[in-house]
Amino acid sequence: MRFNPERDQRRSIRLKGYDYREAGDYFVTICTRKRECLFGEITEGKMRLNNRGKIVEEEWVRTAVLRPYVELDSFVVMPNHIHGITCIRDNGRNTARLAPTSGRFGRPNPCSLPTIIGAFKSACTRRINEMAKTAGVVWQRNYYEHIIRNESELSRIREYIGNNPGRWGEDSYNPDCSGGESEEGLEEILVDR
Repeated sequence: MRFNPERDQRRSIRLKGYDYREAGDYFVTICTRKRECLFGEITEGKMRLNNRGKIVEEEWVRTAVLRPYVELDSFVVMPNHIHGITCIRDNGRNTARLAPTSGRFGRPNPCSLPTIIGAFKSACTRRINEMAKTAGVVWQRNYYEHIIRNESELSRIREYIGNNPGRWGEDSYNPDCSGGESEEGLEEILVDR
């Protein structure tokens, strides 16, 4: 089958023209491939991480250790996804407005949110596959992000993340749940009206 740019080109879900190297706070959700529950289970409203979930948690924390311009805020590893607040701080490149990022696979933009998330996903996948002695895919292709615009939003997102395990029964990411909150519904909760 030949490459067809109309059919085969991946469309970006990022905010058009926004520079994801900009200092700021970003709410990120990353899902497993086919939303498989790989990282543990929710019991009595608490997330119980298995070994794969512990790897995901370790790599999330390690992100800020490896990148001094990244700070992490609230996060939670769920059975088939992770929610977290990633804060990009002045990295020496943020002193003036930069051109919009246009990175493509194989050409990462240093210090950008897509590069940070890509490195995180890659490190988790490598370690999980080494542990399980497999060569499987762990994550879905993309991720959801929301640019946090003010303190009120930040507070609501922190609360959402903290309450997420207790609301697993209503979560649209829960394969045993028929309804619940979608990404669009989440967006309505987070953004000031």
